[in-house]
Amino acid sequence: MNKKLHSIKYIISDLLSSSLAWILFYVFRKKYIESQKFGFDIPFELSEKFYLGLLFIPLFWLTVYYIVGYYRNPYRKSRLKELGQTLLISLLGVLVIFFVSILDDTVNTYQNYYLSFFVLLGIQFILTYLPRLIITRSTIHKIHNKKIGFNTIVVGSDEKAISIYNELESLDKSLGNKFIGFVTLNGGNNNPMSDFLTKLGELKNIKDIISEHKIEEVIIAIESSEHNQINKIIQILDETSVIIKVIPDMYDIITGSVKMSNIFGAPLIQISHDLMPPWQENLKRMIDVIVSIIALILLTPVYIFLSIGVKLSSPGPILYSHERIGRYGKPFTIYKFRSMVIDAEKHGPALSSKNDSRITKFGLLMRKSRLDEFPQFYNVLKGDMSLVGPRPERQHFIDLIVEKAPHYSHLQKVRPGITSWGQVKYGYAENVDQMIARLKYDILYIENMTLYVDFKILIYTVMIVLKAKGK
Repeated sequence: MNKKLHSIKYIISDLLSSSLAWILFYVFRKKYIESQKFGFDIPFELSEKFYLGLLFIPLFWLTVYYIVGYYRNPYRKSRLKELGQTLLISLLGVLVIFFVSILDDTVNTYQNYYLSFFVLLGIQFILTYLPRLIITRSTIHKIHNKKIGFNTIVVGSDEKAISIYNELESLDKSLGNKFIGFVTLNGGNNNPMSDFLTKLGELKNIKDIISEHKIEEVIIAIESSEHNQINKIIQILDETSVIIKVIPDMYDIITGSVKMSNIFGAPLIQISHDLMPPWQENLKRMIDVIVSIIALILLTPVYIFLSIGVKLSSPGPILYSHERIGRYGKPFTIYKFRSMVIDAEKHGPALSSKNDSRITKFGLLMRKSRLDEFPQFYNVLKGDMSLVGPRPERQHFIDLIVEKAPHYSHLQKVRPGITSWGQVKYGYAENVDQMIARLKYDILYIENMTLYVDFKILIYTVMIVLKAKGK
């Protein structure tokens, strides 16, 4: 099962469909609209406008589909939802194309404008939806027949776990769950679920189990007496990218908490990882990439100046790099202009302080203006970081923070950032207590993530850089 390859099928289909739609619409305009205007058949010629449209319009459609998140989760699509989504996006996209490319056409009557709009909409929708429908129907058929499956584990080992396992396995049409085993909350050998699945370990090892077995879905099926553990389980799973589903109580069903998307499926509550609407999340990533490319190009003179400054300020390399912890706990290498003397941490990890003798004079200037962080545009381009997000920390300090503030794990739901709400408010932390004080602002950011908030944080960050008022 290759998600990227499957997404490429949709991308190629959309690329060909939008190209063919433009060609057919161009023929329609030449042979019908223009012929009607001039009163005789217009010779068919491929103009510069045709080739420009053939180049840019398919790219426009792919960009729109990417932004709205169509290519995410290619194996988990609904045919009915896909119908409505394709129609709505086609309508909005054709409106844009109409006002940008078609409205300046000279026509015989204004009815021709309406005709052009609806012809383009019809061609675009039909040519886009039909191939998608074929691909999606084929995929769903393979899922129902267990040719495609999602590695799944069950958290729980007693009656509820057995019940949901048997219910899902007995469905005439599989939902795609490929059960790998189960995980218990605690130790012990009295696990009735062992008659059906392999015990993989305990809850404390679940992140390692997910990584080792490439788990995509976790079903929480614990007994009523253990429900006080649900928040703990979800908090641990939030640090991973798995889909989380929970067996609901009758209270959840009565109050409408259970939202069913599959008529033949078992009643389960799906816990959403989404902190932003898909279109905002994808647009945020596009902005990250575009801004990083522009910054890496336009700031070249600044990079050269800072490199010379670092080199002249003290012996040692220009760049400083070490391992930080990113989204879902994944380590990555972060890059900064070196602002301290070489071997500043020869006695182990240590935070900087206000009058830290390890910081060079040029390093102090860079830190006040955040200029030492500029190489991290490369980290953003790679996808390790974002422009805005909680600052990444080293595992050593994360362990110290978690001892006092276990909710720090919430920060690992998102990509870390070059700047953050906490960074703007507090600057560089001098000790773990200041890290924890800064933490509340990063938690607030995660709970209120929008592009609007990102832009506000970026504006304040630019002001700090220009005024050199960083702490």
